[in-house]
Amino acid sequence: MPKKAKSKAKLNIKKPKKVRRAAPPKRRKVAVSIPALEAAATEAADFAAKHEAAAAESKGAAEQRRSDADAARQEMAKFEAAAKKAKRDAAISAAAVKEANNRAAKLDALAKKARREATGREAAAERARLAAAEKARREAAQQAKREAAEKARLEAIERAKRKAAEKAERDAARKAEREAARQAKREAAEKAKIEAAERAQREAAEKAEREAARKVEREAAKEAKREAARVAKMEASAQAKREAAEKVEAEREAAERAEREAAENPGGR
Repeated sequence: MPKKAKSKAKLNIKKPKKVRRAAPPKRRKVAVSIPALEAAATEAADFAAKHEAAAAESKGAAEQRRSDADAARQEMAKFEAAAKKAKRDAAISAAAVKEANNRAAKLDALAKKARREATGREAAAERARLAAAEKARREAAQQAKREAAEKARLEAIERAKRKAAEKAERDAARKAEREAARQAKREAAEKAKIEAAERAQREAAEKAEREAARKVEREAAKEAKREAARVAKMEASAQAKREAAEKVEAEREAAERAEREAAENPGGR
């Protein structure tokens, strides 16, 4: 086959149509600026910093609570130690009190023993004294009787003096009370007299003032009456003068009128 025929044959062969696949949707490009990215990064960093600060604060609060708990345990330990020490001190004080009581009991026993010994010595001395007194009693019986009588007499005199002095004091006190009462009565009477005199003076002064006021009122009334009478008299005199003047004026007018009439009618006789 010639070359031209082959080329025609190639040309006449139809090529199969290619199936076009649907193009994938185009992705939209989001325009993000660098400042926006920086702002977002800053916001994210701030958010992270806030969370870290909150976590640190929570951790600090937990540490503070643990520290407070440790401090409370230490205070409790101190209080327990103080309570134990107080108990030991109380026990020591009780032991000291017991020891003091024992010493006091011993001293009391020694004092009782000393008193018993002193009582024995006093009893022996008393027996010796009684023996000596008994030996000398017969010799000094009369002297003792005389001294006893003298002593009784002196005591009786002293008692009488005391009674007399007490009676004198009581009498003086009663007398002073009576004098004070009389003085008080006199002072009260004098005071009442003075008050009565002052009251009488005040009443007299008030009465005099009232009388003077009434007198002034009466004088004023009389003066007013006199003034009214004088005014009335003056008014009456003025009225009389006015009436007299009016009468004279009327008479004068009548005379003038008569003269005019006479002049106008000369032949009217």
